[in-house]
Amino acid sequence: FTILPEQNHDPHPSPQHAERLKSNLVAIFVTTQNHQFHNMYSKMSKETALATLLALSLHSSDHFMASSFTPSRFLVGGRRWQSPIVSSLSVSSSSSKITSTSEEDQPRRDKESSNHSQDHDDEEGPEANRSWWKDFQLKDSSLAPSVLADFPILQTTFDGDGKILPDSDDTSTSTKRLIYLDSAATSQKPIPVTTALTDYYLRSNSNVHRGAHALSREATSLYESSRDKVAKFVNARSRNEIVFTSGATEAINLVASTLSQTCGKPPQNARELYLTEGDEVLITENEHHSNIVPWQMACRRSGATLKYLPTNAACTASGEFDLRSFEELLTPQTKLVSLQHVSNVLGTIYPIQAIVQLVRTKAHPGAKILLDACQSLPHMPVDVQSLDVDFLAGSGHKMCGPTGIGFLWGKEDVLNSLPPYMGGGEMIRDVYMDNSTYADAPARFEAGTPPIAQAVGLGAAIDYLETIGMERIHDYEMELGDYLRRRLEDVEGITVLGPGVGTERAALCAFVAGNVHPSDLSTFLDVEGVAIRAGHHCCQPLHRALGYSHSARASLYFYNTKEDVDRFVEVLEETLRFFGSLGNIVDGGEGGNGKDGDDEGFVPIF
Repeated sequence: FTILPEQNHDPHPSPQHAERLKSNLVAIFVTTQNHQFHNMYSKMSKETALATLLALSLHSSDHFMASSFTPSRFLVGGRRWQSPIVSSLSVSSSSSKITSTSEEDQPRRDKESSNHSQDHDDEEGPEANRSWWKDFQLKDSSLAPSVLADFPILQTTFDGDGKILPDSDDTSTSTKRLIYLDSAATSQKPIPVTTALTDYYLRSNSNVHRGAHALSREATSLYESSRDKVAKFVNARSRNEIVFTSGATEAINLVASTLSQTCGKPPQNARELYLTEGDEVLITENEHHSNIVPWQMACRRSGATLKYLPTNAACTASGEFDLRSFEELLTPQTKLVSLQHVSNVLGTIYPIQAIVQLVRTKAHPGAKILLDACQSLPHMPVDVQSLDVDFLAGSGHKMCGPTGIGFLWGKEDVLNSLPPYMGGGEMIRDVYMDNSTYADAPARFEAGTPPIAQAVGLGAAIDYLETIGMERIHDYEMELGDYLRRRLEDVEGITVLGPGVGTERAALCAFVAGNVHPSDLSTFLDVEGVAIRAGHHCCQPLHRALGYSHSARASLYFYNTKEDVDRFVEVLEETLRFFGSLGNIVDGGEGGNGKDGDDEGFVPIF
């Protein structure tokens, strides 16, 4: 290849620059072999493959970014190439696409470009409509700025290669600030939460319950006061309805395991609830794996039948939950219904009260309803008495709390109708060598030393959220989420999953982009400091039903701003231009659709 002269730059790289480029290019080529890049490059011409590697080499080279020599144009095999990396290589936005043209074709292409520019000037009206977002203002624009100081991690900055800088105060032009759009996976933690955790370990660390000394009494008080805070947060009738768990996954497994503990046989205690052959468990195809796999295991043990509402039947044309299709699956044999409150992929908000009414009238008279509230509790007020479900699973780390803590809420009489989940200390009343008796809920389900510090941190997180106000958080996120959805609607080449513009949805958007693998999108965005999620989001059946293997997802929280969304869309469009200029370099369906829903023929670059 030959590097072409850059405007205002030395047209000839020094031997040192050339050697660095060569080394970097070789390193990247070796990486491609190690990560099966060759599956993708085998579908390119040698010239295209080398040009692509060179562009990636320039983009990832801190040597060039730190110097005045930043080549963006080069010749490979007698053809002219333009690097697509705009921000890193200081290329003007008007030349942000890669181009590959023969030298003799260049004058004709320049003429076509000029004609296109003239045509574009004649279309200022449509373009103006696509710029609506520039004048958009949030009603509660002060919320996010008012809390940012509580989240030091959101001040994280990155260098030109996407590496975290130790000094977050570095404001040089080459640095990029973190744009965190992955709160559906886990939220960031405010200072009051981290302070509560540190204070507990420094001043109150002890085991809880039964200890007569002052530290144990203090630790017990902190732990149990957090239970009171959770009970108030979800409007439980009694603090005894809150069972601390390691997370929502354990909460769902607790219910599924205890209901199937007898393997379908009647329990010795006639009061205990159980599943048996002939019973039906109803879920949807849209569920998180944590609300699918435990019920598969429970039905296998008990002999009950697992039924599910298919994705194509679960959603209406507008993306809303289809109550009519759900009702058709309810029978007098339906003993348990387990649903998510909000889809972590589609963003669909389920009409739980209407669903509960159908279950109470169409299912078995004793049917129980479990609600996976992981994507609703952090973002909106949740009232278990108003919803009238029987169980609710919550996750602490998605609502500003620590990892390793969650809870199961259950109606007190229902909890006391379940057998213990695990045996050990705390959960007993009396132990003899030939039998044991068990405590009532919640102690019945909290065997062993509980996650004390994590519970204290969760209590602090609830205090923090309630100080802001869940109604305010919900209103802010609804508006910001709608803004995100509308911005993505204007991005050419992507398909947003779930409800369309104008339909109420959660503040998250999963999307696919042509033949660009979501992992590649997230990797390129990460270099620019934008953190999104890529994968199946623990929803393989849902993605398979939609015809994709993976998707990318941007999810918001109350600490995100309009500027975060704008920066995300800007970098996303730059990245899509990069891949779009390479053409259809892989076979396979749109946005991660491989053969039979796998990744064959659709290999991510990274």
